[in-house]
Amino acid sequence: MTTPVAFDVLYDLAARRRDVRRFRTDPVDESTLDELLRLVELAPSVGNSQPWRWVRVASTGVREQLCQHFDCTNKNALQQVKSDKRAAYTRLKLAGLREAPIHYAVFCDTETNQGGGLGRQSMPETLQYSVVCAIMSFWLGAKAKGLGVGWVSILEPKTVNRLLSVPPSWDLVAYLCVGYPIEEHVDPELERAQWQHREWRRDSVILR
Repeated sequence: MTTPVAFDVLYDLAARRRDVRRFRTDPVDESTLDELLRLVELAPSVGNSQPWRWVRVASTGVREQLCQHFDCTNKNALQQVKSDKRAAYTRLKLAGLREAPIHYAVFCDTETNQGGGLGRQSMPETLQYSVVCAIMSFWLGAKAKGLGVGWVSILEPKTVNRLLSVPPSWDLVAYLCVGYPIEEHVDPELERAQWQHREWRRDSVILR
C-alpha cells in the first residue's frame, strides 16, 4: 500500500502556483536548482522516454537577444488583439525576462531512442506532453522552494533554436524564467488585471 500524501497540502501548493512575471534579482542557490532538476526526472513520460532537454541560458548577450526578440514578437502579437482590448494588452506585464536570474529553455527531443518508441506510434505528440509533465513537476517543486516560475510563450521557436544552437530535432516547448517573486498572489495576474477570469469547469467531465 502506498503512503498517501495529504491532499490539502498538494491542493494548496497548486492553488498558490502562479505564472510569475515580477522577480527579485537575488541569485538562486545551485543546490536548489539541482534538487528541482532531480524532481523533473521523476515526471511521467510516454514509454519512459524522458524526452525533455533543459538548456540553461546564462549568456548575457544571448539573453539580451531573446529579450529584444520578445519585444518584437510582442508588438506583432498586439496587432492581432481586438482593437477594444489593445489598451488593456499594453498594460499587461507578460514576461520577467530582464529581471529573472535564471532562464531555462525546455525542449522535446523528437528523435530520442529512449523508450524504443513505446506508446507513441499512434500519438507521437505524447513526447511533447511528457515534457509538459516535467515542466509542471519543476513548477510545483519551485513553488515548494519559495521560487516563482514564468512561462514565456511570446517567442518564435525557430529563433530560440537558432540563438541557442540546439539540434534541429529539438522542439521548443517552453521558455521559463525562474527566481524569487517580488509579490505573491493566489489569483492569477490576468484575473487581477481583468483580462480573463478563471472559470471553474465542474461540468467538464462528460459521461458517455
